[in-house]
Amino acid sequence: MIDKNVLRSVLSNNQKMIADMKITKRNFSFRDEFRYVLVGVRRAGKSFLMFQRIQELLSKGLTWNDMLYLNFEDDRLYDFDVHDFEKILEVHSEMGGSKPILFLDEIQNIGGWEKFARRLADNKYMVYITGSNAKMLSSDVATTLGGRYIVCNVFPYDFGEFLCANGIEKDDLYFDEEKRQTWQREYIQFGGFPECANYSSKREYLLSVYQKIYLGDIAIRNKVENPNALRLMFLKMAESVMQPISQTRLANIINSVGVNVSKNTILNYANFAINAFLILPMKNFADNFTNRETNQKYYFVDNGIIELQTTDALTAQLENLVAISLLKRYGLDDQVYFYNYNVEVDFVVPEKGLAIQVCRTLDENDSETYERETKALISLVKRFSYDKLKIITYNDEERTIYVGNKEIQVLPIWKWLLD
Repeated sequence: MIDKNVLRSVLSNNQKMIADMKITKRNFSFRDEFRYVLVGVRRAGKSFLMFQRIQELLSKGLTWNDMLYLNFEDDRLYDFDVHDFEKILEVHSEMGGSKPILFLDEIQNIGGWEKFARRLADNKYMVYITGSNAKMLSSDVATTLGGRYIVCNVFPYDFGEFLCANGIEKDDLYFDEEKRQTWQREYIQFGGFPECANYSSKREYLLSVYQKIYLGDIAIRNKVENPNALRLMFLKMAESVMQPISQTRLANIINSVGVNVSKNTILNYANFAINAFLILPMKNFADNFTNRETNQKYYFVDNGIIELQTTDALTAQLENLVAISLLKRYGLDDQVYFYNYNVEVDFVVPEKGLAIQVCRTLDENDSETYERETKALISLVKRFSYDKLKIITYNDEERTIYVGNKEIQVLPIWKWLLD
């Protein structure tokens, strides 16, 4: 049980902390009539989105009497449990507050939180919640919340946000080739974790975040008995970003280096990582149901994680970045696929009639690459009537090419990311 004086102190300290905080505004707009659950990988910026919203409300004339913020990873709240939720409202009232808008950060740390969240909604409170584990959105929790909240996936910075955080105007990239290449390379290599954008020792920062996710959010939280097998699984996934890989093959590879692990264990480990939003699976649109579920591609939520685990990873990071950008644009629930049936197409979005290939360069003098990338798209549209065909490259290439009567747009990745 939490002491009210401790709760009062935490609420008061949070008010000053947030009011004084410098925020890089993100490309996200909240609507006053909705309650939100913000979910995503650790350090993606969920808390800062809350701070952004609080500062917006303060600028509109609301005061701290109208809202409160708590982070349930705050060590001062170590003794907080489900029975203490009502004390939040009591202490806020004792501090002179009215019916508050509640901002509740990393709430999944408190068992039974969803019943309190539902009661708040039933009593017409406006609420913003964050969490770093997809299990907080399980079917049982979703049933309890009963459609009272809008769920939003929060990713690390997109390219435009990354540029803004570094004080770079987007328009500068259209006219300054050196600046364009510098910031494109840095974003592809080190990713978009918000705090990493201005961090000089980027690799050290990424390692600390990765260890917190890998050890804290996955291994410890799920009582993983063989963390070495988990580490090796992520290494192999990072090496295999561009290819589908089954749980059976992952298990065989890990067993081959003397670490005993079963297919079912690998399946569990992969699900743990998906729940922590570290990896995002993608299915083959051309496969049957069984193969779709068992032979998937796995992308990492941020390119910086791949940078830690592989060398000379530009091509893999290029594809990973396009994958994450598509999942962010179109959603995580079976909207974006890869296609592998006689030919390979990196990404398809069936509902949008969109097919995308990714490569370092599409030089017509390199006939093998040119034929592979274009013919795969043409073969695809013979089977499906997709009308948006794109090839995204690392090099500064922009043109429209025609194969037969089909039009294919070639775009540099920086411009596609800013579109």
